[in-house]
Amino acid sequence: MIKEWRRRRALQRVEPGDGRPLIRFRWWQLPFRALFHLRLTNDDGRPTVYAVDVRHWSNHASDNLKAHLYRDGRQHAMSKLPAAFPVPGGTIEVRMSAFGLKRCHYVTAEGAEYQLVPDPHSAEGRRARLERGQPALSRTLGLLSLGVLLASLALLIPQSAEQLTKAEGIAHYTGTFISPIDLPWWGNTALGLATATASTERALRLRYSRLLDGGS
Repeated sequence: MIKEWRRRRALQRVEPGDGRPLIRFRWWQLPFRALFHLRLTNDDGRPTVYAVDVRHWSNHASDNLKAHLYRDGRQHAMSKLPAAFPVPGGTIEVRMSAFGLKRCHYVTAEGAEYQLVPDPHSAEGRRARLERGQPALSRTLGLLSLGVLLASLALLIPQSAEQLTKAEGIAHYTGTFISPIDLPWWGNTALGLATATASTERALRLRYSRLLDGGS
């Protein structure tokens, strides 16, 4: 029920596009632009190419962050994120995390889900090419990212618990927890950077866990 309510709210945020042409991906846009494509066949058999364009890191903190939907190279619609664009046969859903896109999927009316294809020149497209060309290296990077997030969670939870129970109102009832782990500031800084890097790598594959990536 909640999922359907969120989807209806997202559909209400969709605004018509102005027909501007889709600008091709440039190499210097790698850090802050995501571009995905979807080819659908209309009832008359004619193919239509949709593209989802999101400029994220340049205005990531803004509440006006939007996804733009292009149809056959022209802007068809736009919406604040999270977005849900109605297209023939279903909906294109777009959502962001703190490290990039966590969802860009075509959801059919029957409930089947298909991830859109990243533009080959984008960071997501380059990561997908690595996965196709060197699957062993790709799996290693994925496991490394997962390991970093699990390790950071194990290291940060006891330190956070110690800080939380130092408050007088809480310590009065629970006592003060003493963390067996006490990293120096530079250790926590390095851990934070490693965690951000791991979550960014996962975002390039549209992988997201509320516990691991959300906690980062």
